[in-house]
Amino acid sequence: MSKKILIFIPSIEDGGVEKNLYITSNYLIKKNLNIDLLTSNFNKKKLLNKKIKIIGPKNYFLINQSRIVKYIICLIYLFFYLLTNRSTKLVFAFQANLYAILVSKLTLTKIITRSNSSPSGWSRNSIKKFLYKIIINLADDIMVNSSKFQKEIYQHFNVKAKCIFNPFDKSLFNKNLLKNKNDYFKEKRSLKILSIGRLTDQKDHLTLLKSVKLINKKLNPEVVIIGKGKNYSILGNYIKENNLSNFVSLVGYNNKPQLSLKKTDIFVLTSKYEGLPNVLLEAQFSKKYIISTDCPTGPREILLNGKAGDLIKVGDYKNLAKLINKFYSRKKIILSKIKCGNKYFSRYDYYDNCEKYYKFVTQNF
Repeated sequence: MSKKILIFIPSIEDGGVEKNLYITSNYLIKKNLNIDLLTSNFNKKKLLNKKIKIIGPKNYFLINQSRIVKYIICLIYLFFYLLTNRSTKLVFAFQANLYAILVSKLTLTKIITRSNSSPSGWSRNSIKKFLYKIIINLADDIMVNSSKFQKEIYQHFNVKAKCIFNPFDKSLFNKNLLKNKNDYFKEKRSLKILSIGRLTDQKDHLTLLKSVKLINKKLNPEVVIIGKGKNYSILGNYIKENNLSNFVSLVGYNNKPQLSLKKTDIFVLTSKYEGLPNVLLEAQFSKKYIISTDCPTGPREILLNGKAGDLIKVGDYKNLAKLINKFYSRKKIILSKIKCGNKYFSRYDYYDNCEKYYKFVTQNF
């Protein structure tokens, strides 16, 4: 019986983690690995290679439940699965890492994990930090997706993690660009500003909306926010209350935002914390001017300490507005930043980083 790897991701949503899941798991199956994938979102199987076996609770009621509910049910499923499928020699956790580690250790199964959000965003609770440090070090191997993240997780938790950048599939990006017909920008002569991300506190879209109030309206700013999430009504109310409806559009989720990226003048990321945000890679590949918060971790690394884009402090809407207002007067500087980002984009090469994923998995069998 061949060795089997189980990828554990209870909740498949619509973000960067999921994009990496599709890219890496589809690559690994082509390398002739035997893969099962445990999730409650079996509706996402069309995005995965047909050779990947989807296991887990197949209940449509669960698809729209909270992450916590999905985690609990899938962890119970994981426990019994590992007890009854002894050919599974390795668990690769994309989510709920601590709980998956405990379940795997109880069933005497090796486990490797992928951490995707900087500990700076959630490690302020001393008890949580203490428990995390103990449990995460029980994993057989750990990977993170940025060099800064690698340093942080070592400093905070004494974890020696491997750093593997997010693989960027240029051919898939260009293919989706040809397929996409959604053009959210309405005016040809507007200053087009785009933001993509889940509408959550972490992404802090309120900072972008506050900046819109300070943008020179003679520039005819047109702000499009692509994403869905629990803060939709909060952001919508803010837009109405501050008379921003003529300048800002909340357009919902689109899994192929390439056309909007092609048409925008400025891409903005206002996150409080990240790992290595895929949207910045997509904007950089599209040769767009990027303004991002200097949040932990990822943006500073992608933007080469500000040489490939502009960095602002988290929540600094005034500086964000200032940079947007100077867009046309700084054209030469902005073009040089875009050129710099394009020059070093090969760091995220699809094949190089997918091969690193493959080695990370196979060396732990």
